[in-house]
Amino acid sequence: MKREKKISRVTLAGSVVNLLLVALKAIAGVAGHSAAMVADAVHSLSDFVTDIVVLLFVNISGRPQDESHDYGHGKYETIASLFIGMALAAAAIGIVVSGALKLAAWLQGDSLPSPGKLALWAALASIVIKELLFQYTNLKAIKLNSPALRANAWHHRSDALSSIGAAVGIGGAILLGDRWTVLDPLASIVVGAMLVKVAWDLLGPSFGELTDRSLSEETEQEILSIIRSIPGISDPHNLRTRQIGNMIAAEVHIRLDGRMPLEEAHEKASEVERRFHDRFGQESHIIIHMEPGK
Repeated sequence: MKREKKISRVTLAGSVVNLLLVALKAIAGVAGHSAAMVADAVHSLSDFVTDIVVLLFVNISGRPQDESHDYGHGKYETIASLFIGMALAAAAIGIVVSGALKLAAWLQGDSLPSPGKLALWAALASIVIKELLFQYTNLKAIKLNSPALRANAWHHRSDALSSIGAAVGIGGAILLGDRWTVLDPLASIVVGAMLVKVAWDLLGPSFGELTDRSLSEETEQEILSIIRSIPGISDPHNLRTRQIGNMIAAEVHIRLDGRMPLEEAHEKASEVERRFHDRFGQESHIIIHMEPGK
């Protein structure tokens, strides 16, 4: 099965779960008078929307190179990751603002409705379901080397964290009585703040890739080591690297004996390509500029 189809199957399974959780949390939040649970339902809705985005963009990213995209369509997957991070950030800010408004009203003397047990049970069920979904999606993301799937996995975990915060706030308000109903909006503010951090961590790598940030120092040193391991090649320099979806691209200059026949020099460059592809995948790109040795 093609990589894109595997990613789509994982995402589709998550989208079905998210849609069911949206309904469960919305009903429990409204019926149970819980601001934290309503906020959690909004978060699950953002999960469902990002699932749809991943399904659309990953299918595009799997298209081979063509006349308009010489390096393939891999960055569409990065765009999906960026959208997930932005959607999560928007949902997080909305949760914080909503909780802050309820807290401000409480501080001014308004009473807050006490959350019901239905909201608490919905939060506990969501914690278990979303953590299992995170483990499953993250495992597949590592196996398929998919940044979009990895971002979506952390979106699932952020929903589990959101539900933990909601459960603490709802449970505290139920156990401690009406005087502590403020714990519900307080929990939603804490949850929202946690989600802002998760969104920031997702957005950084996506922006880096879309602006052609170099690969890590460790990866670049590994590329140079591969080149140096080939007899007859010396002084690899001017290495330039970037990420394209789930593959990488590199350009490098190498030095060869100036008296070496062209056919042998070509074979040396081809050996660099073979070892590079063996390590980083057949779809990865490398451009080699040969120079005569000093």
